[in-house]
Amino acid sequence: MVATKKYTYGLGRRKASTATARLYKGKGEITINGKPALEYLSGNKTYLAEITDPLAIAEKQKEYDITILAKGGGLAGQVDAIKLAISKALTVDAPDLRPVLKKAGMMKRDPREKERKKYGLRSARRREQFSKR
Repeated sequence: MVATKKYTYGLGRRKASTATARLYKGKGEITINGKPALEYLSGNKTYLAEITDPLAIAEKQKEYDITILAKGGGLAGQVDAIKLAISKALTVDAPDLRPVLKKAGMMKRDPREKERKKYGLRSARRREQFSKR
């Protein structure tokens, strides 16, 4: 019989991106879609720092191993979705962290989405150039 590891789960969304985070007790390793986080983020340390913000605020950088599944959208949207997913998973594991993370703005989903294109226009709101003659 295979022993399953215990984890806490969080889901985050931003623009067209969706991310699920699983937090396991461990030593601070982060994997995104089966790759180490820095490799997945193309070596961008700013994005890596943004992902680890909820852990830094909770002072639990070295307590959890995190596996993330990110889908859809671009890298920036995925990073924001991952950040929200990690924050939600942390609050499931330790509910006393919720006010701290909420005050830091980590528990709020960014509602901005791409506006759809309307017929007769070039894009969502852009019209053809007006010609008087």
